[in-house]
Amino acid sequence: MNRRSILALPLLAGFATVARATENEILAERVAPLLDRAEGLEPLKAVVIARNGRVVAERGYGGNSPSRPTNIKSASKSVVSAMVGIAIGKGLLESADQKIAPLLRADLPADADPRLDDVTIGNLLSMQAGLGRTSGPNYGRWVASRNWVRAALAMPFEDDPGGRMLYSTGSTHLLSAILTRVSGRTMLDLAREWFDPLDGFAIGGWERDPQGIYLGGNQMAMSTHSLIAFGELYRNGGRTAEGTRIVPADWIEQSWQPRTRSPFNGYRYGYGWFLHGIGGQEVRFAWGHGGQMLYIVPELSLTVAMTSDENQRSARNGHRDDLNALLAGIIAQI
Repeated sequence: MNRRSILALPLLAGFATVARATENEILAERVAPLLDRAEGLEPLKAVVIARNGRVVAERGYGGNSPSRPTNIKSASKSVVSAMVGIAIGKGLLESADQKIAPLLRADLPADADPRLDDVTIGNLLSMQAGLGRTSGPNYGRWVASRNWVRAALAMPFEDDPGGRMLYSTGSTHLLSAILTRVSGRTMLDLAREWFDPLDGFAIGGWERDPQGIYLGGNQMAMSTHSLIAFGELYRNGGRTAEGTRIVPADWIEQSWQPRTRSPFNGYRYGYGWFLHGIGGQEVRFAWGHGGQMLYIVPELSLTVAMTSDENQRSARNGHRDDLNALLAGIIAQI
């Protein structure tokens, strides 16, 4: 490279920055009418849109603010997945293929099904453990038990490990128990340390089980801004905007590899992330009850977070489809 080319590099970088800023301004103008109309989506609390690493638009509804923590419900399963990946990178866990029985030996049933010996960390992440579900109609009975880890491990097998998708918060709670035991620390302590370099990320309230283990995959408070920060971390390949590595890049690739499919909606599922085509783009997203959504559209450098009233069933009342349609509308403006 000659000297003239070297001198031109900072100028080209400057032009690229200006171009991205202009693109963001144009996008902000284009999505404003969409965000105005979204006020009619009654359960919706807040929307934040980021493009090219910058927030371009945000809106709060019904007196809510994107900065106010809300219960993100099962969207927290994606956070637990990230923590598993970080733990593997740090050597606390071996890999997604590691068997869980030796890690949870003290809580295995006395008459354990021999298939428990075959369940892996990856099976828990992809909802393919084969154990009966503790979500849906079984959730109340599960959280009323004296020991959530033992209750999840004692569920009867409905399929072999690695079989069909059986969506279960008990699976991600077992991951929380595993991380707690191999580290000797609480999940909240780990999250605060591991995500500390990520500007704007914070976990508020978080429910614990009777043994003091933080509930893996539910009942976590986080603001819409915090969801965007987490989504941007994944969009950037596991690095902060400043370049600090938090999540191993190969873990993100593993997490976004489709491994099974939901029998309820047909969405593909990886390690704690749903995968689906929306607005003509391949979208990776975290989804929590009521409409807690974190969408990442890598091809468009787009991240969108939406939070909603967690007490409503977004899938049954059509709110989830409305949020997906809102994302499709945003995508159409790019």
